[in-house]
Amino acid sequence: MYDDLPDAVGVFDFDEFANHLLDQGALASPSQLHGCVCGLLGAGAPTEPEYGLDALTQALDLELHGELAGRILQLYTVTAATLQDEEFTFLPLLPDEEEEIALRTAALASWCDGFLAGFAYVTATQDRSAGALSQETGEVLRDIAAMAQAEPADDESEEDAEDSYIELVEYLRVAVVNVFMDTGCAHPAESQHEYQ
Repeated sequence: MYDDLPDAVGVFDFDEFANHLLDQGALASPSQLHGCVCGLLGAGAPTEPEYGLDALTQALDLELHGELAGRILQLYTVTAATLQDEEFTFLPLLPDEEEEIALRTAALASWCDGFLAGFAYVTATQDRSAGALSQETGEVLRDIAAMAQAEPADDESEEDAEDSYIELVEYLRVAVVNVFMDTGCAHPAESQHEYQ
C-alpha cells in the first residue's frame, strides 16, 4: 500500500520500531510514537521530517538517536503523505491482528495518548487557543481522549471486543484525516524552527 511513497519500505513495521525503542531504553510504544506524529501533523506542524523528529522528542520527552531517529524521519514523511493521499491510505501504527485483543486495545489507547500529546505540543507552540478549533475537530479530540482510556470490557466476548476494536480503528482513520484537513492544512505552523 505504501510502495509508491518515498522511502516507505519497512517504515510501518511495528515490531522493528518496538525493538529499536527497547534497544534505546525508551518507554514509549511504536503506537504512541505514530500517534504523536499524527497529532503534530494534524495540528499544523511543518511537513519537514527534521521538525517532526525534534517536536516528537519534546512532546514525549524522549531522546532518540541512530537508526531509530532515521526511521522516525521516514515515518514522519510517509505519514504526512498518507494524510494527504486521496486514496485514503492512512492507517494508525498498531500491532498485527494476530496479537491478543487486549494488547491491541492497549496499543490503540497509547496511539490516542500520543496523538493528543503531539496535537497539544503544536497548539501550545503556536499559542493557539482551543476556541480556534472547529466544533468537529473539538469533538474528535474529545473522542480520542476517551479512546486513550480504552480497554476491553470484562463481560465482553472475544468476538465483540474484536468488533469494537475494528470500529474504533476505522473511526480513528477517518477522524484523523478530517482533523488534518480541517486544522493541519488550515493552520500550518511556521517552517522556520530552531532544531535542537
